[in-house]
Amino acid sequence: MVAPIETYRRELPGGIELSCRAAGTRGRPLMMFLHGFPEAAFVWDPFLRRFAAADHGGFRCVAPNLRGVERSSAPPDVAAYRVHELADDILALADTEADDATIDTLVSHDWGGAVGWAIAARHPGRVRRLVIVNSPHPGTFARELRNSPEQRRASAYMNWLAAPGSEAALAENDYARLFGMLAIERGAPPPVWLTDAVRQQYRAVWARGLTGAVNLYRATTLRPDVDCGGPELPPERFRVEVPTSVIWGMDDVALLPGLLAGLDEYVPQLTVRRVPDASHWIVHERPDLVAAEIERFRAR
Repeated sequence: MVAPIETYRRELPGGIELSCRAAGTRGRPLMMFLHGFPEAAFVWDPFLRRFAAADHGGFRCVAPNLRGVERSSAPPDVAAYRVHELADDILALADTEADDATIDTLVSHDWGGAVGWAIAARHPGRVRRLVIVNSPHPGTFARELRNSPEQRRASAYMNWLAAPGSEAALAENDYARLFGMLAIERGAPPPVWLTDAVRQQYRAVWARGLTGAVNLYRATTLRPDVDCGGPELPPERFRVEVPTSVIWGMDDVALLPGLLAGLDEYVPQLTVRRVPDASHWIVHERPDLVAAEIERFRAR
């Protein structure tokens, strides 16, 4: 039987509420799935159903909307969107979902990956396994922004998103710029997976407001305009001791393959799966491959 998707809002300490999608029985080992920009929790629905099923582990699977997205709380202060604040949200949510407050497997993409890296580095006792999908470790990202003109050019969109008024521009012409971001290359035809039904799911999320989502870019200190001359981040400060699997669509036009170089200096228990002919949106493009990689990683 296919596990049904639950939707609910969970109030956390400090008054933040996260809207969540979930499947599987409470009390089972917890898998959590963190989305990126301009996504929302619904992108993980196939994964929630799969991993909640008994023949794929029977997990309690939860995908929250990050603060500022969909029906989650959207604080007005930009500082409220710093990565450590979002990480605290996820740990507080885990407190309510797992009897031992431990995340068995944390799966994170894009901005969700930034949160995943932070949790694993700062709170290694709270997560047993980390899966990162096309999201750079802050150490290699800072290095590439400093040393790679190609990565600085690829990341220039971050400066535009952080600028005042970007949310209004993103909403113009039926979210034309946002749908354009979801193409494999800028200006390319819409990808096959971006069906009318998926478009409507995205519209429903974006119509609730985009300021919270772009505040992620306004709050970060890792951007091409502020970091290209910054110091190197020491590996010991951002070391991740948790067993980690990185899945990387190699056709990502915003996050270049150089971000994978030297990653093992920060993550000693690391496996990397490079996927050719897959883009930043590999979760949409190749969900079965991503899910199979997660299962292989857990089996190891």
